[in-house]
Amino acid sequence: MTELSEIDDIAHEPSQEFVESTNVRQFMQEYGIDDYEELVERTTTDIDGVPESGVEWFWDEIIDYLGIEFDETYDEVRDDSEGPQFTDWYPGGELNIAHNVVDRHAVDSETRDDVACLWEGEDGEVREVTYHDLHRQSNRVANALEERGVGTGDTVGLYMPMVPEVISILYGCFKIGAIAVPIFSGFGVDATATRIADSACSILFTADGFYRRGSEVRLKEAADEAIAAVGHVDTTIVYDRLGLAEAEDTPWNEGRDEHWHEAVTSQDDTYETTSFPSAQESMLLYSSGTTGKPKGIVHTHAGALVQPAKEVHFGMDLKPSDRFFWVSDIGWMMGPWTVIGTHTFGGTVFMYEGAPDYPEPDRFWSMIDRHKLTQFGISPTAIRALRKHGDDWLEGHDLSSLRVLGSTGEPWDPESWHWFHENVGNGEAPIINISGGTEICGCFLMPLPIQPLKPCTLGGPGLGMDIDIVDREGNSVKADTERGYLVARDSCPSMTKSLWSGDDRYLEEYWSTFDDLWDHGDWAQTDDDGFWFLHGRADDALNVAGRKVGPAEVEGALIDHEAVTQAAAIGAPDDTTGTAVVAYVVLEDGSEETDDLREELRAQVGEELGKPFRPREVLFVDQLPKTQSGKIVRRAVEALYTGEDLGDMSSIENPDALAGIRDAR
Repeated sequence: MTELSEIDDIAHEPSQEFVESTNVRQFMQEYGIDDYEELVERTTTDIDGVPESGVEWFWDEIIDYLGIEFDETYDEVRDDSEGPQFTDWYPGGELNIAHNVVDRHAVDSETRDDVACLWEGEDGEVREVTYHDLHRQSNRVANALEERGVGTGDTVGLYMPMVPEVISILYGCFKIGAIAVPIFSGFGVDATATRIADSACSILFTADGFYRRGSEVRLKEAADEAIAAVGHVDTTIVYDRLGLAEAEDTPWNEGRDEHWHEAVTSQDDTYETTSFPSAQESMLLYSSGTTGKPKGIVHTHAGALVQPAKEVHFGMDLKPSDRFFWVSDIGWMMGPWTVIGTHTFGGTVFMYEGAPDYPEPDRFWSMIDRHKLTQFGISPTAIRALRKHGDDWLEGHDLSSLRVLGSTGEPWDPESWHWFHENVGNGEAPIINISGGTEICGCFLMPLPIQPLKPCTLGGPGLGMDIDIVDREGNSVKADTERGYLVARDSCPSMTKSLWSGDDRYLEEYWSTFDDLWDHGDWAQTDDDGFWFLHGRADDALNVAGRKVGPAEVEGALIDHEAVTQAAAIGAPDDTTGTAVVAYVVLEDGSEETDDLREELRAQVGEELGKPFRPREVLFVDQLPKTQSGKIVRRAVEALYTGEDLGDMSSIENPDALAGIRDAR
């Protein structure tokens, strides 16, 4: 991670015309708010003599402002009598996510034929699904679920490829009060079985497969093996994506498996969406598991609707005619976040099935050009990989439709941030670099499009989010520009009501470090100009001879070398220093794995961070183990190096990388 002293200049300055056009600027004018600092204060702090201020005021006001419809009005904004850990938001109110994201748009003659989902398969197939189409399909799913005995509070697994039908399954679950359990389509047997077992879902939606890098990925076989391992699932509904669902070589259990066209398409396309209390569970989302066993995160109908809607409207500046594309799978938080946030306002979600560089590295640039996409969100890791292919792949593609860029998942390096801003965003589209997580179905930190930006910054606290940086004793160090722990001083509607495994683990994971502060586990810091930055996980800090450094800092120093495309730094036991840095690096194509290069890389880290942090070893590998969202799973790398038990590896998208780590020299 580059030091803040090296990120001194403003790299993005929005024009006044752009600022005046934004949704957040209109909100400010509505409430007489003059600047960004006042906006954050008004939405996060109770100000003496200003009744229209504070967390409660904002989350109350935003309901009507964003047009979110409750079927029964809530009695109060929240009941926090049991502390921020167990705040009850919008008690007495009743609503349904599905009504807000699809039903009301489908019955409106002005919006029913608008495109809800624009989809492109890796093979080039393109489909448009209108709100009317989505409404009818979601109703069929709801009827199919009820016919099979699924009711309020029952869990339903979604082990599906990124096809439009996955949205109708999600919304169909919402309609009847079932708890949707999205499972990443790239997971193998063990990872899928872990989530089926933990959630105990009796129905699983899956597909025969999908395309990835031109090959057929058979999903049904993996689903069958996962079900056999845990035995929970009574019914499997199989969508025919590849045309193989009825092929002789596709395994089929006649007592359990049903074809999509028989189980769902044949259903009545009308259904009366049920209204539920605000705190009714809507989704069970699993954390990526980079720091241990995946956690089942419980989200509600109110929280999982209000937070994504707020962020897509204000942070990503969604307009009625926009086409919104965030690279994610439905099995990760950003998948539901994208569809719920965009569909709250009747917008168009763009969905892509396949790999970002297939058949060529310009696939994303081509789709942005052809479909005139307006928002584009992606991980820094993916941008680093695409950047390495060179600028030539951008040539000939018109990316001028892009108004706002987005990113999440990990810290940026300045060079890649600049490349994304200048080459993809034409130096004009702001990079809304966000950080929050599955636990809040949204963001703690989020720039706004009205702000100037420095490279790699996360701007500041999201609207209505009371966020701080504290030292080990829980004292605020934000104003002192010291590095500290990122915490939340208050709850928000989308904060998980607990973990599926129970309150004890929930309290231990998030509320045990400080009194009444949510500890998010990240190192954070503000600079002298008030810009917020993250420095990686606090629990990943490497203590070398009494001096601490974050893995991301070591990795950033390594990536600065022209021969290195990716890096992972871990701590290993050392007789002299207690802990020594060990680095694994992926080289650029054409770079040779030599001892001289090893010494160059060790020296570069020493020059940038200090001699104590020079890696004891530099090991060359072809790839690093990562989650689908692009996070390096360092605990897996460390376990392989030290010979410890790997534990749960279900979050890793590329498990074949583990063998390379094990054999690295």
